[in-house]
Amino acid sequence: MLKSLITDPRLERAIIILIVINAIILGLETYPSVTASYGWLLLWLDQIILAIFVIEILARIFVQRTAFFRDAWSIFDFLVIAIALIPATGPLQVLRALRILRVLRLITAVPSLKRVVGGLIGALPGMGSVVALLLLIFYVFAVMATKLFGEDFPNYFGNLTSSIFTLFQIMTLEAWADGIVRPVMEKYPYAWLFFIPYIVVTSFAVLNLFIGIVVSAMQSEHEAEQAESRKIEQAEQAALVIELRALRAEVTSLRGELSTRK
Repeated sequence: MLKSLITDPRLERAIIILIVINAIILGLETYPSVTASYGWLLLWLDQIILAIFVIEILARIFVQRTAFFRDAWSIFDFLVIAIALIPATGPLQVLRALRILRVLRLITAVPSLKRVVGGLIGALPGMGSVVALLLLIFYVFAVMATKLFGEDFPNYFGNLTSSIFTLFQIMTLEAWADGIVRPVMEKYPYAWLFFIPYIVVTSFAVLNLFIGIVVSAMQSEHEAEQAESRKIEQAEQAALVIELRALRAEVTSLRGELSTRK
């Protein structure tokens, strides 16, 4: 009965609703006026929802046993709830802010979100290579910018770290033209020959590689899920065929017995 209850879709929907309600409660706690008027009610509801989450996790551990701790998503749920149970007093007062991590349980509760996160995790190896390439480009252009513009624009390109931060801002296209490049071009009219290729390489080429890698990983995740679904369907069909064959054999046997009696 407990196993059927844990896997009941209605319970999953109820958990999702409680997670959303808990997120709203934690958001309301950020308003001093609301906390002053209804703080006791928000705390009471928060504790009740936390108790329900704890009971649900314990029930899943009781039903699944060691299989619970072999599933990464189950471990994630366990850690999120465990953090909320740590007493947030004294030096651990900062842990009160970590209660909002309970909202991340929506990732495990909603299959579509789980697929997206799975795709992102699957893209990490490829993204690591792109990050390494991006850092290399940052370093090369930062050294060049420091040598070219550092003397006249020390706030932007005075040293390597300042140049890297400025180039990161330019890569995000945040106030890059009027805030940085145009003032530099007043002193160095041909500075656009440096900044335009940099923007093309970083913003339009390398960053799009991230998108391509993530899309490819999510597509692979979707295909793997479809393959798993097909395997389950084939197993169910094979079991059904075996049952039909057994039933046919029983019918044939009964017919033989009836013919013998006649």
